[in-house]
Amino acid sequence: MKQFDPVTVTLSRIIGGGQAIGTGADGKKVLTWGGLPGETVEVAVSKKKSNYLEGTVTNVQTPSKERVEPRDPDSYLSTSPWQIMAFEAEQHYKAALIEEAFEQHDIVLPNPIEVFTDGNQYEYRNKIEYSFWFDTETEKLSLAFFRRGTHGKIAIDQMSLASPAITVMSKVIVSVLNGLKIGGRDLKTLLIRSNAQGEVTWQLYVKEESINADEILAAIESVQPSICGEVIYSNPQSPASVITKRLASSSELTLSDTILDIPFRYATEGFFQINLPVYEQALRDMKQWIIAGTPVVDLYSGVGTIGLTIGGDDLTLIELSKHAVHEMKRNIYELGRKDTVKAVLAASEDAVEYITSDATIIVDPPRAGLHEDVIDRLLETKPARIIYLSCNPATQARDVMRLASVYGINHHQGYNFFPRTPHIEHLVILDVKP
Repeated sequence: MKQFDPVTVTLSRIIGGGQAIGTGADGKKVLTWGGLPGETVEVAVSKKKSNYLEGTVTNVQTPSKERVEPRDPDSYLSTSPWQIMAFEAEQHYKAALIEEAFEQHDIVLPNPIEVFTDGNQYEYRNKIEYSFWFDTETEKLSLAFFRRGTHGKIAIDQMSLASPAITVMSKVIVSVLNGLKIGGRDLKTLLIRSNAQGEVTWQLYVKEESINADEILAAIESVQPSICGEVIYSNPQSPASVITKRLASSSELTLSDTILDIPFRYATEGFFQINLPVYEQALRDMKQWIIAGTPVVDLYSGVGTIGLTIGGDDLTLIELSKHAVHEMKRNIYELGRKDTVKAVLAASEDAVEYITSDATIIVDPPRAGLHEDVIDRLLETKPARIIYLSCNPATQARDVMRLASVYGINHHQGYNFFPRTPHIEHLVILDVKP
C-alpha cells in the first residue's frame, strides 16, 4: 500500500457522507473520518487526488466541545464513525445535511428541519453481518470488520450497535468454530438477525463447499438448541455473501415481528428494517398523508411493510427482488389480503403503468433515488400526492427538483434510523401545485 505523509488541518464542517473537511496548508481539501468541525487534527492520508486528500484522524490537537469518547474506541470508524460526537450534535448535523442537500438544488424546505429520534443510541440494530479475523499466533478466530477506507480488517469482541441477542449469539458461534478448529480461510461472513422478542437466526457463509457443515450446525445447536441457523456455501469469486448452495439448515429459518400491530415474517437474508421503533414512527407520519378513498401504489416496496401497514384496501406493491416478492406474497396470504393487494415482480421503471392520476404514490427507493422513467411518468400522470421516504437526501433533493414543475413540498420530516452513523432518512410529501 502506498504511503503518504500525514497532514495537519483545521476542520471546518461535516459534508454529505459524514466526513469532516478542512483546507490544508497547500490549499487542498482534506476529507477525514474521526474529526469534528473546529478541531485541528493530524490526518493519516490514505488517498491522494489532484485537488483533495482523504484519510483518518490519528491525533486531535485541539478537540471540539462536541467530542465524546467513543464506546468502541478501536473499531468505531468501521461501524459507527459518529460515536465521537455528542448525540445532540449528531441530531444537529443530520438536520444541517438535509438542509444542505436541498439548498444545492435551490430548494428551500418550507419548515424548520426536525430529525425524529427515540433516543436509543446503541443496541438498536436487528441485523449484523460480521467478517472474520484469524490470529496466526493464537490460531483463534475473532469477529471482524473492514477498516474504513482499506481492505484490511480489525478484530472485535462485540459491536455496540448490535442488539444484545445478536452479541450473545455471535460469541457462541465464534467459540464453537474455534472449538472445531475452523480456519479463517474457510469462512466468509456471519449474518445474524434478531427480532423484537430477542429471537435469533444466523447464517454462516463459507468459501469451501467441502467444509463439514453438518458438524458445524450440530455443534452450534448443541450449545443453543432453540436457535435456528444454516451453513451456506458462497462463491468465493463474489465479494458479497450470496447464497450459492445451502449446505446444512435448521428446520425453521424465519423470524417474525409486528409493525404497527401488523405481523410480518422474513428470512434471515431477506430485507427488513433495521430499527423498528423509529421506522414505526415514520409509518405513523406517512399514514396521515394517504388520501382517503384512493388506490395506493407502493414502489420499491421490499417485502411490503409500508403498503401493508398504511396502504389501505386497494394496494399495489411493486418490487424487483424475487426473494422480497416471495416474502411479500407470503405476508399478503397470511394477512388474508390476497383479494385487496396486488404484488408485482418488476423494477419500478418497468411497471410505470401502475402510476395513475387517481392513486396515492409511495416511493422508498434505494440510495440512487428515483429512475428517470418513474419521474417522467409522475410528471405525465400527475397523481395528487407522492409520499417519498428516502435514505439519501441528496438524491431525494435532486428528484424533488425534477418534479418541481408540477409538485410542491407540503411536509417534510427527518428520521434518525441509524444513530452514531452518518445515515439519514428523510420524508417529503409532494402535492400537485394548484
